[in-house]
Amino acid sequence: MVENTEVVASVRTGRFARRTLFKGGTAAAAAALLTAGTAHAAGTVFRHGVASGDPLPGGVILWTRVTVAADALPGSGLGAATTVGWEIATDEAFTDIAATGTTTATADSDHTVKIDAAGLTPGTDYVYRFTALGETSPVGRTRTAPAHEAEVDRLRFGVVSCANWEAGWFGAYRHLAARGDLDAVVHLGDYLYEYGRGEYTGRAGAVRGHDPVHEIVSLADYRIRHGQYKTDPDLMALHAAVPFVCTWDDHESADNSWRDGSSHHDPAVSGPWRDRKAASAQAYLEWMPVRADRADGGVKIYRRLRFGTMAELSMLDLRSYRDREAGPGAGWRVADDPARTITGRPQMDWLTAGLASSPTRWKLIGNSVMIAPLVFPPLEPATTDAITSVLGLPQGGLTVNGDQWDGYTADRAALYRTIADNGIGDVVFLTGDIHTSWAADLPRDAANYPGGPTVGAEFVVPSVTSSSVGDMLKVPNRTASVPAEEAIKAANHHLRYVELDSHGYGVVEVTAGQTQMDWFYLTDVNDPASGVRHGISYAVPSGGRVEPRPGPVA
Repeated sequence: MVENTEVVASVRTGRFARRTLFKGGTAAAAAALLTAGTAHAAGTVFRHGVASGDPLPGGVILWTRVTVAADALPGSGLGAATTVGWEIATDEAFTDIAATGTTTATADSDHTVKIDAAGLTPGTDYVYRFTALGETSPVGRTRTAPAHEAEVDRLRFGVVSCANWEAGWFGAYRHLAARGDLDAVVHLGDYLYEYGRGEYTGRAGAVRGHDPVHEIVSLADYRIRHGQYKTDPDLMALHAAVPFVCTWDDHESADNSWRDGSSHHDPAVSGPWRDRKAASAQAYLEWMPVRADRADGGVKIYRRLRFGTMAELSMLDLRSYRDREAGPGAGWRVADDPARTITGRPQMDWLTAGLASSPTRWKLIGNSVMIAPLVFPPLEPATTDAITSVLGLPQGGLTVNGDQWDGYTADRAALYRTIADNGIGDVVFLTGDIHTSWAADLPRDAANYPGGPTVGAEFVVPSVTSSSVGDMLKVPNRTASVPAEEAIKAANHHLRYVELDSHGYGVVEVTAGQTQMDWFYLTDVNDPASGVRHGISYAVPSGGRVEPRPGPVA
C-alpha cells in the first residue's frame, strides 16, 4: 500500500545529537512545534494532520490525507487527483533536506498518501511536511531506527490500546505527545471502534458521537470512521510527534473477529464477512502509517522491526488467521485442541524462527490479546459480571478466556516450548485489549509457579478510554475492584500486578540490564483536560523475573 514516488535528488547524512532538534534542551521547544503544527492543521487541505510509522534504520513511512475539495470528505469517493509534494529534513527550517519527492493523491485511496522515505541515516531525528493545492501541512517529527549493529544505551516506547471515541477524551495521547523522549509509540490494536452511535460508551455515556451514526460495514463507512478519529487533536499531536508501530485487533473490523467471521457480524444483514474484512483492511492500510504485504488474496501485517543490538519488536496479527473462539462452556477440552490456532501456522513459524535466530538482547512481542494464563476465583456476582463483560467472557465466568491465548493453548504451549528448548532469554510480551493493567511472569506450568521455569514476562496496558471493570461496576475507582484484584492474584501466583479500574498508557524502557514498564493513569477520561499520574512500575531484569520498581524511569 506504500505509494510509488518520484524521489528527487538529495539524500544526505546530516546528523545531530539525540533529540536536540526536537527538544532544544527544553520541553518548551517541543511544545512550540506541536502548537504550530496543531494550529496549521486547522487549514482546509491537511485537516487530518500528518503521521509516520514503522521506522527502519534507513527509512520511515510518512502519511497524510489531502482534502482536495469541500465535498471530498473521507469515504465520499469524490475529488480529483492532485499532486502532493513531500520533504524530510534534519532541521526545522528545512534547509538540510534528506529526501524529497512527489506523489499523487486519488479517490482510489481516499486521497491518503503514504511515502516510504528511504535513504535516511540510522538513529536520526527528522522533520517532514507535505504540500498540495497551495497549502503546507503541519510539520511532523520522526526518527529512524538505529543501525542493526548499533549498540544503544536504551530504547523507550509509549504503549497504548483501546481508544473508543465515544467513551472518553484521548488525554493519554496528549500526555505521551508532551514527553519528547520516545523512540516510537506501539499501538496494540482497537485504534478505533466499529459500533454505531451510542452503542458502546463509557461510564458517563457518550462524550461525543461516532460518525457515521450506524455500525460501520462498508469501505466508505470505515474510511469515514478513520477520518473522524484522525481529527482528534490529541491523537493528531501524538502522530505528529513520534512514529507509530501498529497492529490491529478486532474492533478495526468487528468485535471478536476471527478468520471467517465475527460474533457481531450477521451475513444476512451486513453481507459476506470477506467483503467487510477486506473493506476494513483497505481503509486501515490507507489511513495508518504501516507497512504491509499483499499475500494469498489478503493482507499480511505481522512484521518485525529491529532497534540496534538491543531489541527486536515482533508485531503479531491475532485476528486474521485464528479459529473461531471456543463457545460458552467449551472449556479446556476445546481450547487444548492441537488443531486450533490463534496465529495460523505460517505466522507461528515466522515468530518462533525469529525468536530462535534473533541477534538482539531483548525480544519484544507486540501482542494484542493476553498470553498469561488466567483463572478466576469465586467473586461476588456484580464483580463477576463486570469482569466477564470487559474480558469478553460469558456471564457467569469460565476458567478460560476463549478470546485470549487461553482459548488456543496448543499454540501457546508450542511457543513456550520453542522459547524453552532453544534457551531463548529476555522475551517480553507487550499486550493490550482488556482495558486493564497487568504484569505477569510466564511460567511453563502455572500451577507450579514460582517453582519451575518461566519463558518470559508480559506487561498489559490499560485502555485509552474503553470501559474498564470499574466503569462497568459504576462505583468509585479503587473500591469494589481492589478485593477482586487481590483474589485474582491469589488464584494466579504468576500475576504480579492487576489493576482493573484506570485508563491511561504505558511507557516501556529497554536497557541492557532490564525492561521496565511504567503505568500512567488519567485523572478522568471524561475531562478533555485530564491530568495524569504515575500508577506503578515493574521490570524484568535480563535473565530474571518480574519485580516491582520504586518509580518511573527518568
